[in-house]
Formats: sequence, C-alpha cells, structure tokens
Amino acid sequence: MLKIDALQFSYRSNKKILDKIKFDVTKGECVAILGNNGAGKSTMLKCLNKIMSPQKGTVSVNGIDLLKLSRLEIAKNTAYVAQKNEGNQITVYDAILLGRKPYIKISPTKRDYEIVEDIIEGLNLEELSLRYIDELSGGELQKVMIARALAQEPKVLLLDEPTSCLDLKNQLEVLKLIQEITKEKQIAVVIVIHDLNLALRYCDRFLFLKDNSIYCYGGIDVMTPENIGAVYQVPVAVESYHNQRVVIPLT
Repeated sequence: MLKIDALQFSYRSNKKILDKIKFDVTKGECVAILGNNGAGKSTMLKCLNKIMSPQKGTVSVNGIDLLKLSRLEIAKNTAYVAQKNEGNQITVYDAILLGRKPYIKISPTKRDYEIVEDIIEGLNLEELSLRYIDELSGGELQKVMIARALAQEPKVLLLDEPTSCLDLKNQLEVLKLIQEITKEKQIAVVIVIHDLNLALRYCDRFLFLKDNSIYCYGGIDVMTPENIGAVYQVPVAVESYHNQRVVIPLT
C-alpha cells in the first residue's frame, strides 16, 4: 500500500538528514520507526505527507506518488498526528469534524456528520463530545487527535510519538486503540516511538534509523541485542517474559 523509494532530505546546510530511505508498509500493518534522538525519525514522518518536501525520492500510496499531489489530495490519503497538540476553545465534536475539511466544499453534509458520530461512538468519546479540548487530559486529547485523523478516512496514518507525556495506563490504551484501528480499518500505520517494549507489544515491523539511513528493517527477527546495541550504543538483552519479548538495558 505505502511505498517509499530513494527518499532524501537535507536542510539548507546541505547536511543529509535522510539518505536513500526505502521501505514499504502493507495495509493492516503498523510499522515502528526507531532510533536515537536526532536520527531523523520525525523529519521522515513529515516527508511522507509533504509537510517537509524531500529533495529526492517517491512516496506512493497504491501506486500514486503523494509528493506530486496537492495538499488537499494528500489529506485524502494520509493523516498525521503530531507529537504535541495544543488545546483551545473548540469542542471535541468540532475538533473531530475538522478532519472532514478535505471533503467539505461549502458546509458539512449529512455524511460528514455520520462519519464523525461513528468515530466518536467507536472510540467511546461520547461523554467528551461537548467538552472543550483545552479541558482534556493528555490521554483524552491524544484520542481526540487520533479521532480527527480517522475522520479524514486515510489510507495511511502517521503518528509522531503518540505516547509522549502519557502515563502508563494511557500509553497502553492509546497504542491498543491504534493497533485495533490498524486491523479493523486495514490502513497502513507508521509510528515514531521511543519505547522499544511498547513497539514490540503493539507493532508488526520495525525500522531502525542510524547515520541518516535505514540500519535494518523487518519483523521481530530484527529486534536483536546486536541491532539494538548498534543503533542505541547501549548493551541490551532481549528476553521472553509471559510470552512477550522485552528489551532489558544492561548498563
């Protein structure tokens, strides 16, 4: 579904932030983007929907190069949830309705309202729908931002550290929600995440960025002490506990 080929991005200094990035994501699959701070993870995510324009390469969804589309058409194919979201004086309902903006010509249609109401019901946000988003907790706000992204009916969902600043309970709830949405909607999900154990629990494949390029990409087989140690420069053990792989730092 999602294919990235020979993607390259540099800032004005001409220092390459991303070089020859190539990978694919199939529908119904969640891919974790992993690597140290400054590895280019968030930059790559923004390149995938042209928030930042790469100098070279292609990003295609079902064979269509997104980088050649208008912002409106990109928004009909991909949805992006930023690392930090500001609360303001708008209700949860209206915030989610904003996700329909790429499809609204003059005013929302009955279909737009139905989609919003279905998402609110599916994500159990009914009790929050008339509250202002600046009154929400971090976990509640993150769920609303995911709901707004889903209102775009995207083929690809891009998430930049959706669990940052969340407590353990909300981290698990948000990632479980993303996992369920990925399978139910059969969309391709790319998620930047720092916690290796959460990635192991909720993601299907794992892409490690190192030195501006892909160090390795694959399924559970790439989550080895050797790969993790090489990327993060920290010795680790990868063990099985209660049928779940866990990464244990050894320093």
